[in-house]
Amino acid sequence: MKVTALIMAGKRSGVLDPLAARANVSQKCVAPVAGVPMIEHVVRSVAACEKVGAIRIVAHEHDEIAALPSVKPLLQEGRLTFHEGKFNIVDSVFSGAEGADFPLLITTADNCLVTAAGYSEFIGKALDAEASAAAAFARKEDVQAADPIGQKKFYEFTDGGYSNCNTYWMGSAEALGAAEIMREGGQFAKFPARIAKAFGVFNLIRFYMGWGTKESIFAQVSKRFGFEMIPIVMSNGEFAIDVDNVRTFDVTERLLAKRAAPTPQPAGGGAA
Repeated sequence: MKVTALIMAGKRSGVLDPLAARANVSQKCVAPVAGVPMIEHVVRSVAACEKVGAIRIVAHEHDEIAALPSVKPLLQEGRLTFHEGKFNIVDSVFSGAEGADFPLLITTADNCLVTAAGYSEFIGKALDAEASAAAAFARKEDVQAADPIGQKKFYEFTDGGYSNCNTYWMGSAEALGAAEIMREGGQFAKFPARIAKAFGVFNLIRFYMGWGTKESIFAQVSKRFGFEMIPIVMSNGEFAIDVDNVRTFDVTERLLAKRAAPTPQPAGGGAA
C-alpha cells in the first residue's frame, strides 16, 4: 500500500520566523540546514520512502519551494503537488487532505532528521496496528542520547518518558477529526493548558500526574474523539528533534554532520 504524505510548510501570518530572518529568506522552511533548505531534507526522505506515493506540500508561498532541486523534478513527474496553507495548522491539514487518497502521513518541513527508513518504520507500524489515527513518539533516553543537554520536558507515563516526533497518521477521512487536537498549536509538553482544551481537564490531570501507560491514556483520549488513536514508538531519538530555534538548528547540523562523516576504519588489517 502506498500512502499520501502531507508536508506542512506553512508560516505564521504577518510574522517572519527568526530562523528565516537569520538566513535572509522569506519563510523558515527554505532556511538552509547543513547547506540544504530544511524542507529539502524532508522531501528527499519522504520521496525515498518506498511506502509513500503522492506527496503534497501545504504552504503559503509555493514558488520559492517549487524551484528547489529536490522538488522541481517531483513536480514535473506529477508525484508532488502544492496545496494552500491556511490561517492555522488544522485548516491547513484539511486543505492538504482535500481529495487525497488515504491513509495520510503528516510531517513537518522542519523534521530534517527523520530518514526515509524512519518514515517507513512509522508507516509500517501504523499499518500493522490498523490505526485510525496515530502519533510518533521517541523514548526519553533515546532523545537525550541524541541531544544530552537539550530537551527538558517530556510526556511522563508509568512506562517512561516520551517526546513527540511531529509525525502523524490519519487512516481515513473520518480520522481527520484528530487534527483538531493541534488547533491550539501543539507543543503540549511546553504548554499544559493546551492539553485541557484539546483532550479535556481529566486527561490533563492524567498527563500531568503520569497516571497510566501511554496506551491507556491514548485509549481515554480515543473515547473523547470517537475513534482509536495510538502512540507509535520510534527506534531513533533523533526523530523527535525538529528545527524550532537556534539551539535545535545547531543540534540538527551537528547530527547531520555526524551521519555524513565517513565510518572509521579499523587500524591495521589488509592483505598479508
